[in-house]
Parts: sequence; structure tokens; C-alpha cells
Amino acid sequence: MSFFHPIIAASVMLGAASAQTLSIKGSDTLGAKLVPQLAEGFKAAGNTHVKFEIAAEGSTTAFPALANGTAQLVMSSRKVKEEEATICHTKGVNLIEHKICYDMICVIVNKNASVTKLTKAQVAKIFTGQVKDWSEIGAVPGKISIYTRNTSSGTYKDWQHLAMDGRDYPSNSLKMAGNEQIAQEVAKNNGGIGYVGLAYAKTNGTKALAIDGVEPVAKNAKTYAYFRACFLYAPDKPSAEAAAFLTYIDSPAAQDIVRCVGFIPVKDL
Repeated sequence: MSFFHPIIAASVMLGAASAQTLSIKGSDTLGAKLVPQLAEGFKAAGNTHVKFEIAAEGSTTAFPALANGTAQLVMSSRKVKEEEATICHTKGVNLIEHKICYDMICVIVNKNASVTKLTKAQVAKIFTGQVKDWSEIGAVPGKISIYTRNTSSGTYKDWQHLAMDGRDYPSNSLKMAGNEQIAQEVAKNNGGIGYVGLAYAKTNGTKALAIDGVEPVAKNAKTYAYFRACFLYAPDKPSAEAAAFLTYIDSPAAQDIVRCVGFIPVKDL
């Protein structure tokens, strides 16, 4: 059974109307910066009567919110799982999948760290706890402190798949609520290492590492090791506001916002 249906295009400008609330929940990667700025752009395009409520608590929280009707759109830094789509379907919600942008999950370390590059094999060993000291990979000796996203994050699971061959994180890894928190902690800890979306890879006090010789910059997206798509999901019969917002996201103005925030527009690849 298919859970995905093509979206029916809606007019970007809804016109004068009574105030309407558009509730969007899910991914911190998308909800901390990108979607709020797209919401502002949408309102500036003439949709001033739409009020946005954005809760960025992790991709795992997205699909229950859509299923129980507490969100009209949800954000996910990964594709929906089959079991999540099934739960939505049992609640009468058939999903529209809308690719909002591409992202690169960047490995960051403290700006004072001696390491400037890693291999995929070294990344896997660090984040699974096989390598515990920087000296084991030829860097200045010191304990490695691993900062990860929390378990409700889509990035937490994506990283396991992309970088760790599905293996578990070590028990002493430090779980953070979002990209900004990871970057802030790494900036304070000379031995710290973490992963963040491309939009957070230039946080003061940190530096992003080349992986297998490929720098984590947008032009290298297709050859960078930890590349992914990010999504919005909606019911197959979205509200007028939700449908218009999805249509707006494909506009040149919205794609410029995607680029300025630090993500990669869909149409760039």
C-alpha cells in the first residue's frame, strides 16, 4: 500500500482572510533556523494573516503529531519510516512528502584541535568508542569527548546509518538537544567532537573537518560522505495554509532563503 500522494498546487498568496494558525513540528535541524525564516518570507509574500507555531523537538516527534492532528505540517531530517507512515495511515492521514532542501552532516572539533581532517574509518571508530584518545589517530594526545544529538533526533539515527554502520554510540557520549548545543559544547572543549548540519558548521570556536579529503562545503555535496535530503510532510488533504506554504517553498525567493541559511536548495543539485 502506498502512503504518498502528489500534492495539489496551491496559490502562494492566500489573500486577505481571518487569522489562521499553521502548526509545524519535528526536526530541530530544520526548525531551529530554516523553517522560521521561510515562515517570515511566506508572510512577507502577502500571507500576513498566517500565524506560525513551530516546535523543533526532533524528527521522531513529527509523525505522531501529524497522526493525532496537533500539527498540520511536520519537519524531518530523514525519510519517514514505514511504521510511522502506517501509524499515520491508521489515523486516516496519508502522507505527502515534500523535499525541502539538502544538507551535509559535518564533523566539527574545537578550533584549537590539532586535527584538520579524518577518514570515514576514523570517524566510525571515534563515534563507536573504539578510539578514545586523539593520539590514537596521530593528533595531540587528549581524551576524546563525543557530543551527539538526542534519541528523538532524525540526525541521531542518520548518523548511525551514514557514519557508524548502524552500530551503537558509546555509553559516555553526551546527548544534546540540537545542533547549536553540540556546537557550543565543542567550542568549550578542546577534546570535543560532534556532528552538525551544514548551517551550523561555522559556529565560532569550532572547525569543520574534511572527510576522506572532501571539504564540507555546499559545492562538494555530491561527493561528501555524509550527505542527505530533508523533508516536510503533510496530510494528502492539507489545509489551504499548509498547501500554500509548501508551494511557496519551491519559489525562487524561498530557495534563496534556504541557501542563505546554509542549506542546499533542491534545485541546485
